[in-house]
Amino acid sequence: MKVLVTGAKGFIGKNLITELEQRENVEVLPFDIDTPQELLEQYCAECDFVFNLAGVNRPEHTEEFMEGNFGFATSLVEALRRNGNTCPIMNSSSIQAALENPYGKSKKAGEDMLFAYGQEVGAEIYIYRFPNVFGKWCRPNYNSAVATFCHNIAHGLPIQVNDRGTVMHLVYIDDVVEELLQALDRHPHVNLDGYCFVPAVHEVTLGEIVNLLYSFRESRNNFMIPNLCEGSFEKKLYSTYLSYLPEQEFSYPLTMHVDERGSFTEILKSADRGQVSINISKPGITKGNHWHHTKNEKFIVVSGKGLIRFRKHGSEEIIEYHVSGEKLEVVDIPTGYTHSIVNEGDTDLVTLMWCNECFNPGKPDTIYEPVE
Repeated sequence: MKVLVTGAKGFIGKNLITELEQRENVEVLPFDIDTPQELLEQYCAECDFVFNLAGVNRPEHTEEFMEGNFGFATSLVEALRRNGNTCPIMNSSSIQAALENPYGKSKKAGEDMLFAYGQEVGAEIYIYRFPNVFGKWCRPNYNSAVATFCHNIAHGLPIQVNDRGTVMHLVYIDDVVEELLQALDRHPHVNLDGYCFVPAVHEVTLGEIVNLLYSFRESRNNFMIPNLCEGSFEKKLYSTYLSYLPEQEFSYPLTMHVDERGSFTEILKSADRGQVSINISKPGITKGNHWHHTKNEKFIVVSGKGLIRFRKHGSEEIIEYHVSGEKLEVVDIPTGYTHSIVNEGDTDLVTLMWCNECFNPGKPDTIYEPVE
């Protein structure tokens, strides 16, 4: 199956093509502004499906809107017509097509022309009026506030927000690509007006977006991770923000609490999923000897050899687990059991620790009691 993608080097085009290339039965025919014009004729003769993502949204002159949007769509249809190709066409439009501005008018003209063409030749026409699309590879300081905010905040640059209460309707690039692949498979979402749409639209204010982005930047200091539930706006925005990090700043330091016994380092925290830390113990060192009422933990030794010992509060029976980085296993630390971990080896004992709550010095829930 040969798929023509116009606007191939654009934001949506690049993301779509990376997915199309994963399909064994698809050959991508990419076309962009710098592609030799004669290839459009060839591609229109060969293609089995068209994704028309080409368009103009920030020209130097107003008349370029009509030329770049309606004009190119017309040229595309004429090339298909000349080659007797009635394959399906997906067209990228905008919610501004319902507005009386030059950009919106050019998009609406393209829509009307394509619908008329489809009725004339019997071609399937899938027109999407996209709201603001955000995600990786979107150019900052161009036509996306989200991309600009992500880039500037990640680079420590100022941003300008005229009205924090402005409501944005946003769709994430992965959701857009998933929907476009649905269209390719002839299963698009279609509303009663005949327009196709991406189901997952997020309604959020500029102020909420900015607050989240600054919290993402601060997470390198407080280790708090956002809500990463499947489908959440925070998850999608966080992934987008990370794609704008300066390349020389992918890594960041952690605070190691070091003493003669080894070290303890916090890595991640969350409001409802606790925290993850790394504990390093020197040979012969014992750590722990305490128990918790509600706090619970999971230990995973990833390097070295250790012994984890338990004793239920009020009991004399000691339970032992020998652990090693050579056999990864999770050891639960139940409430009401005093516990310790001993480095039995000749090298550092490295333990990944998860706790169900972030450490609160005002309520540590940690009662000292030796295992033996």
